[in-house]
Amino acid sequence: MDNKGLLFIPDISGFTRFVSETEIDHSKMIIQELLELLINANKINLEISEIEGDAILFYKFGNCPDLKEVYQQVENMFCEFHKHLASYELRRFCQCKACLSAVDLTLKVITHYGEFTGYNVKNFNKLIGKDVIVAHQLLKNDIENHEYWLVTKNLLENNQLNFSNGITWNASAKKTESGEIPFHYTALSHLKENIPPPVPLQFDLSKKLKVASASQIYNTHIIQLFHASGNPNYRNRWQDGVQKVEEQNHFLPRVGMKYRFTLENGTASYFASSFLFQPEHIEFSETDENSGTIFYFTVEKIDDEKTKLTIDQYAKKNFFSRFSYNTEKKKKIEASLKRSLKSLEKLVSELNVPAEY
Repeated sequence: MDNKGLLFIPDISGFTRFVSETEIDHSKMIIQELLELLINANKINLEISEIEGDAILFYKFGNCPDLKEVYQQVENMFCEFHKHLASYELRRFCQCKACLSAVDLTLKVITHYGEFTGYNVKNFNKLIGKDVIVAHQLLKNDIENHEYWLVTKNLLENNQLNFSNGITWNASAKKTESGEIPFHYTALSHLKENIPPPVPLQFDLSKKLKVASASQIYNTHIIQLFHASGNPNYRNRWQDGVQKVEEQNHFLPRVGMKYRFTLENGTASYFASSFLFQPEHIEFSETDENSGTIFYFTVEKIDDEKTKLTIDQYAKKNFFSRFSYNTEKKKKIEASLKRSLKSLEKLVSELNVPAEY
């Protein structure tokens, strides 16, 4: 059995061809996160041969595995995949087409048992053999459903399809130049019904003290202003006192992302603490990890070419804060906020964000 084993290929699909640089970059990052998630969801000690675009070629040498065990692996990957997408949909800041369509990505899994061998290329074991070709040929088929588990006849020789009463099987075959490849498949989409929805985002300012506020109207559409103000990577271009920005986690902008600002007199670490999106009204906030200071941003559409941004600063509501934020200090903070809003004008004019986002 040294040259026989399971070939297991989860394949992601659903992204269309994107045009803008942001869409292309974000689609790559989304797929990267999902591929890493699928790798982490491996519970049956599958080995990785290689990552092939939006798919992973897993394998495991040995006797033909129990079909129930393989299904449990398929189910685990599928559910983790869609839990992640649902969570990202709730927490994402970005409104580009890639991020908007991420929740509609789909996952199919191809499984085949056959003969193959491998050779080492650095840290990867590249697989060769006719059954490796068979598994890849099955990625293209006539199945209308985009989310399914496909099982070849080879994998069924020592297994029964009726291992679970809840699975409905369909039979088909893939026509190739060397003949037909018979297989069975079952839909997976119904599994999403049992995935608990992500916990709704809740943000309570009742225990915070508003210490300063500033607003400005910009001659731009709401999404343009949101991208300019909401992406922390731009902060050194407009926020008063910020000289440098370093991401500490998360490649994609969303609730929970962390970043460090290098300031004129030190550093400050923030995390994105809330987000609420409506087509004409967007709210988001960031919280200082050390002091608990919150900057709350409100972006409001006035008309198609005018948008208002308000930044409110909050501190912990306690005896000290009530007296420390006196009139003079409040004026100083608001002056800084106003300088930031003024500096933001240049960035807003330079960004190229389509209004249809």
